[in-house]
Amino acid sequence: MPKRGKKKEEEEESGGDGTGPSPAKAARACPAPPYEDPPPREATPEGRRWTLKVSSWNVDGLRAWLRKGGAQWVQEEAPDVLCLQETKCAAAAVPAEVRALPGLPHQFWCSAKDRPGYSGVGLLARSEPLDVTYGIGDPEHDADGRVLTAEFPSLFVVCAYVPNAGRGLVRLEPRLRFDAAFLQFLRRLDARKPVLLCGDLNVAHADIDLCHPRANRASPGFTPQERDGFSRLLAAGFVDSFRHLYPAARGAFTFWTYLGGARARNVGWRLDYAVVSQRLLGALCDSKIRNTVPGSDHCPITALLAV
Repeated sequence: MPKRGKKKEEEEESGGDGTGPSPAKAARACPAPPYEDPPPREATPEGRRWTLKVSSWNVDGLRAWLRKGGAQWVQEEAPDVLCLQETKCAAAAVPAEVRALPGLPHQFWCSAKDRPGYSGVGLLARSEPLDVTYGIGDPEHDADGRVLTAEFPSLFVVCAYVPNAGRGLVRLEPRLRFDAAFLQFLRRLDARKPVLLCGDLNVAHADIDLCHPRANRASPGFTPQERDGFSRLLAAGFVDSFRHLYPAARGAFTFWTYLGGARARNVGWRLDYAVVSQRLLGALCDSKIRNTVPGSDHCPITALLAV
């Protein structure tokens, strides 16, 4: 068999099955050490301790997530609000173990219309929201069950599972249309009260946000168009909370393909975000990546705010 050159090896690192960015055949580990959970910032610069804990997790199927111990971590983390993505489960079929999660009695589920086992999001809360809305008000995208919004007294919490551009970027244009419509939706919310957006946004914004950026310039989740869409979100008055607090943290990933031992070598991507309205920065205490937690091809994240 002829030897493969370096260029060929780098191309294989961007492999994938069309369901998300997947450096499936990566031969090299990420040169940066694995991200370590930062020490807790128990208080804001003003000295206020956090009062709201919001966790988010792409579970890659609720039933599989339960089998892998996901519910146990939720009980240990004890969030006030839990945002779940890629539930692959209709509201009527949510497992009893999830319905019975301690401290999260108020549960809302949004699934894809007429597409069992596809997409889906859930939002679970300790306190009852003032209001809950489903979708973003756009018929093209709302049938896929990708967005849930809960209004609380001091802010909106938005749980989102942004569509993937697909193998060969065959769904890039619908993805870009979603980005534009979603930004307008978030702006409308932000005009009323601050927003905390949590979820799998299916984009690695900068080179630091994935293991092998050079090999993945044309991969779904790292195209210039998708990255520009996230830049427009930031320019509209929103802030990537993790990068705000940890601008130079390397190896800080939230997704690893199941193939090729990628997670063990930290060959990953940062696709999951807690994005806040600019005026929430004074309330931001910490933004954590729980990268050692198993249960999915994504790990959970947690935002702590004093609101």
